[in-house]
Amino acid sequence: MDSDRARQLLAAERERIEHEIAELGPVAPGDRDEPDDDSEDLYQQELDVGRAADLRDQLAAVERAEARLADGTYGLSVESGEPIPDGRLEALPTAERTVAEEERLGGG
Repeated sequence: MDSDRARQLLAAERERIEHEIAELGPVAPGDRDEPDDDSEDLYQQELDVGRAADLRDQLAAVERAEARLADGTYGLSVESGEPIPDGRLEALPTAERTVAEEERLGGG
């Protein structure tokens, strides 16, 4: 994949993730007024905490992809060194492995 296109995809992915993090607002336990134990607010807070953790993981994946782009290994599997097809990178700019490798590991 062309490095300019990769930069565009990663920048868009970073922007999407950072926007979603900003929309969540404070989500760590204790950041908000503590809801009653049996309230719907507690359920939503737990969902938000999980979503924030997932978004932080996604942001870390963007940072790893940006580092691979900088060192010239973007688009190559971190496991085998095999090329990751451009179509996969278009769909998932942070892909670290080929589809077959992800399936073998139980991912997707």
